Amino acid sequence: MPTFFSTHYNQIINSIIVFGIFFILQLIARLIIRLIGKSKKIHVGRAKLVGRYITITFLLIAILVEAFILGVSIGDLSLIFSSVFAVIGIALFAIWSILSNVTSGIIMFFSFPYKIGDKIKIHDKDHEIEAIIEDIRSFQIHLRKDNGNLVTYPNNLLLQKAVTLIKKDAFEDY
Repeated sequence: MPTFFSTHYNQIINSIIVFGIFFILQLIARLIIRLIGKSKKIHVGRAKLVGRYITITFLLIAILVEAFILGVSIGDLSLIFSSVFAVIGIALFAIWSILSNVTSGIIMFFSFPYKIGDKIKIHDKDHEIEAIIEDIRSFQIHLRKDNGNLVTYPNNLLLQKAVTLIKKDAFEDY
């Protein structure tokens, strides 16, 4: 009678290899993101946040590969994924603005020309905002107006509006 270890030896070895590759890839991705963040002088917290998003993506891919290693059939996976994506699709449709803001936050990490401390003016036809960027988060950007009021502005709207740089690193004046 074969033992558990001898019958599942290949699955165990392949699983170790998959998660080893996952670990190495996520370390490399986080290093690259950190280097991009340093070269563009982006706040460390934002780089860590994007690194977490990349780690979650790699983990989901590793779990999918692991399912194939353990013998789950494509038919079973397609049934699970279609059910899960149907539920997620309905949920995301209901909260599309949250997903839009998170995606905008990731885009802003790689290509937003303004940094924390810059004074900017957002050109909105109803209400223009002139303030210093205090923090850039996943969902919104925190702006500090000259009168001391804190304004939170959604990331997705910031990418849709014209923005003017008034002063680079305005925190130096304070």
